[in-house]
Amino acid sequence: MLKLLRPAVTRILTPLGRALARRGISPNMVTAIGTLGTVAAALFFYPRGQLFPGSVVITIFVLADLLDGVMARMTGPGSLWGAFLDSTLDRVGDAGIFSGLVIWLMLDGQRALAMVALFCLVAGAVVSYVKARAEGLGMTCDVGLVERPERLVVGLVAAGIGGLGVPYVLAGGLWLLAVGSAVTVLQRLLHVYRQASSSAPRPLR
Repeated sequence: MLKLLRPAVTRILTPLGRALARRGISPNMVTAIGTLGTVAAALFFYPRGQLFPGSVVITIFVLADLLDGVMARMTGPGSLWGAFLDSTLDRVGDAGIFSGLVIWLMLDGQRALAMVALFCLVAGAVVSYVKARAEGLGMTCDVGLVERPERLVVGLVAAGIGGLGVPYVLAGGLWLLAVGSAVTVLQRLLHVYRQASSSAPRPLR
C-alpha cells in the first residue's frame, strides 16, 4: 500500500535531493546521517517517555531513507556498496527505534508489552533476512503483509499518538505489528519453499 505513495514523496524530495547533490553531499552520507539521527533520537527521547516528540524527530530522519534513493537515481546507477550500506543501516535504524521503546516500556513497568516490542524487532529482522537470503540464492521474495515501510509507519504513529496520552494505541500498534510480522515471515517462507521445490536441485557453496 505504501509503495503507491512513493512516487508522490519522490516528487516532493527531488528538489532537496538535487540541492544536496549540487553541494557534493553523496547518497551514502545522507543514509549514514539519517541512521545516526534515527538511533540517537530513539535512544534519547523514547527511554524518557517522550514518545510524541521522539516520533516526530525520528520521522524526519527516516525520510532520509527515501531521500538517499532519490539522490542515487539523480547521480547515476546505484553502487553495490550503496545498496549494501542502505540495507545494513536500515536494520540499525530499526534496532534503535524498537530498542528505545523496549527500554521505556521496561522502565515503565509494562514488561509484557516490552516483550511484544522486542518480538517486533526480532521478527522485522527475520523478515528482511529471509528476503535477502532468498535473493542471494537466486529466488524472489518480494511478498508479505508487513514490510519495513509499514513497520515504521505503524510503529511511529502508534508511539506518537500513545505519547499524547491516547490509551491502548501503542499496545494495539505493537500487537498489530507483531502479528503482521509473524504472518509476513510465514508468507515469505512459503513463497521461497514453493520456488525451491519447483526448481531443479543444484549444488550450493
